[in-house]
Amino acid sequence: AAAAAAAAQPAAMKIAVEGCAHGDLDNIYSTLRYLEVVENVKIDLLICCGDFQAVRNEDDLSSLACPEKYRTMNSFWKYYSGEETAPYVTLFIGGNHEASNYLWELYYGGWAAPRIYFLGIAGVVCFGGLRIGGLSGIYKSHDYLTGHHERAPYNSNNLRSVYHIREYDVCKLMQIEEPLDIFISHDWPRGITKFGNGEELLRRKPFLEMEVESNTLGSKPGECLLQKLKPAYWFSAHLHTKFAAIVQHDDGRITKFLALDKCLPNRNFLQA
Repeated sequence: AAAAAAAAQPAAMKIAVEGCAHGDLDNIYSTLRYLEVVENVKIDLLICCGDFQAVRNEDDLSSLACPEKYRTMNSFWKYYSGEETAPYVTLFIGGNHEASNYLWELYYGGWAAPRIYFLGIAGVVCFGGLRIGGLSGIYKSHDYLTGHHERAPYNSNNLRSVYHIREYDVCKLMQIEEPLDIFISHDWPRGITKFGNGEELLRRKPFLEMEVESNTLGSKPGECLLQKLKPAYWFSAHLHTKFAAIVQHDDGRITKFLALDKCLPNRNFLQA
């Protein structure tokens, strides 16, 4: 009976987490293929923590909030058009460098391309028995209480405010009662540096010291969601550095936090 019960248990999934994708899907997928060979594993799911840059065509570049020199097509368009097929089911949230006109079409979440799923501005999905939640964008206090007023074509102001987190979306996530296995955000929850090696972080990023000391580094709504949802894992990106922390909640539950870098050579941008 014990053997039968063990056989009925689903096989453990292997999940890869990417920091800021910046549209470089070709290199991310090739890195995962290499990882599978070297470590003799099979990746079941790729999670991207924002700055995904789902640019379908040159018109989408006008909705991409970044300096002109970084407005390039990159490789998402190949997966959108069907020229290439994503080798791994890919789940992503939005950050602060996105083709916001396209992601707004998928406000509630949906397939951005075959096998590539956008979690929406705020949403939860189930994959392989895991409950995965996420919040797109970054926190800016001056836009937090406003509604989603931006409409394409964007001007220079709402090109950026469109990806700012809104209270309305956070409130929806605060209603979640069932446990979450994974939560994804682009910017870090405020106060997370207290639960990891903050000194090492400041050695790599000394310009963050004032924000860390004043407890203004990160997202205040993210901190509230962390305290309410208490997911087993929380993944973020945004600050282009790797940082790990373990949060011990009042009820004994633990959240393991991991932030990763952007997709560049010799950077800690991917972990499985």
